[in-house]
Amino acid sequence: MGVLYDYFRANDDAAAVRLMKDFEGGPFAVSRGGVAVDVVDLKGIEPTVTLGKLVSFVRQVDWDVSLVDLELLWSGDEQDGPWLMSLDRAARDTLASISDARVRELSAQWGRIEELAWSGPLSDDEMLPVIEKVAALAQRARNAGEDLYCWCCL
Repeated sequence: MGVLYDYFRANDDAAAVRLMKDFEGGPFAVSRGGVAVDVVDLKGIEPTVTLGKLVSFVRQVDWDVSLVDLELLWSGDEQDGPWLMSLDRAARDTLASISDARVRELSAQWGRIEELAWSGPLSDDEMLPVIEKVAALAQRARNAGEDLYCWCCL
């Protein structure tokens, strides 16, 4: 059993929590009742370590557990979730700053981290589509003055 992660943008914490109610706890990567959500389904890419390491590569700093500041906004079942967390604006802006010129370099770096390369390093371009999707989502959020959120569930 894996953990599912959807990253999406919303106006603010209250709007993100309303989406949890509208979607009856999620997931957000499926359409429900005509409610449109700008979302990226990132399966096993959790925000603190895996996404946090991408943020560290973009910033060119060592990874630290506090690099992506999260706030828990919603907690479903204690064991299975779902959970909703907000990502801090510094992480959003870092992801939004990823330029086309750096995507391949970042893909090569990120594809070597332990959390992604269980059976050896990934090819240099394997994480390209993921980085492009999350960077584009962060850019749209930043440009709209919105925040990034992570929905997760077992």
